[in-house]
Amino acid sequence: MLLPYKIENRIEAGCDEAGRGCLAGAVYAAAVILPPTFQDERLNDSKRLSEKQRYALRPVIEQNAIAWAVGIVTPEEIDEINILNASFLAMHRALDALSTRPEALLIDGNRFAHNIPYSCEIKGDGRFLSIAAASILAKTYRDDYMMNLHEEFPQYHWNENKGYPTRTHRVAIAQYGSTPYHRKTFNLLGAEQHSLFE
Repeated sequence: MLLPYKIENRIEAGCDEAGRGCLAGAVYAAAVILPPTFQDERLNDSKRLSEKQRYALRPVIEQNAIAWAVGIVTPEEIDEINILNASFLAMHRALDALSTRPEALLIDGNRFAHNIPYSCEIKGDGRFLSIAAASILAKTYRDDYMMNLHEEFPQYHWNENKGYPTRTHRVAIAQYGSTPYHRKTFNLLGAEQHSLFE
């Protein structure tokens, strides 16, 4: 069972991002403050859940949270400030948009900086309910966004790969070139570009 908080009687916001390793699209982050009594045994790291489970949990999180918000950093911004800084910026934007100011932050990962006291939690999305909830919101809202982009550029199969560097995605980039949504500072074709058509 995931933990409801790190320190009792403190307003903690869990925060996580989605899309950091993608070749295309924005990076999304979510911040969630859950009531200390909240429990749902289905809630877990979004990567361990099916797409159906994630979308089923999203309204449960939104309806029960004390506050929640999503932050977005565009592909252009990613190219300008690099993906690590973009991930931090997306988290900051999500945290700044919370309607309730947290007293402390639980951040998934090992690096961060903020003027609110924070704790970096490696694999925190599999340990704390609030981070798991944030991971689900970040993932599902980013998936919605990539599904919309797929309508514009169906040849890249973003409805399936969501912008991640799959072989199908890279073959499409080699065949059709990049789009305005691709991250120009990323290695879009990968190390095996010479063998894409073998």
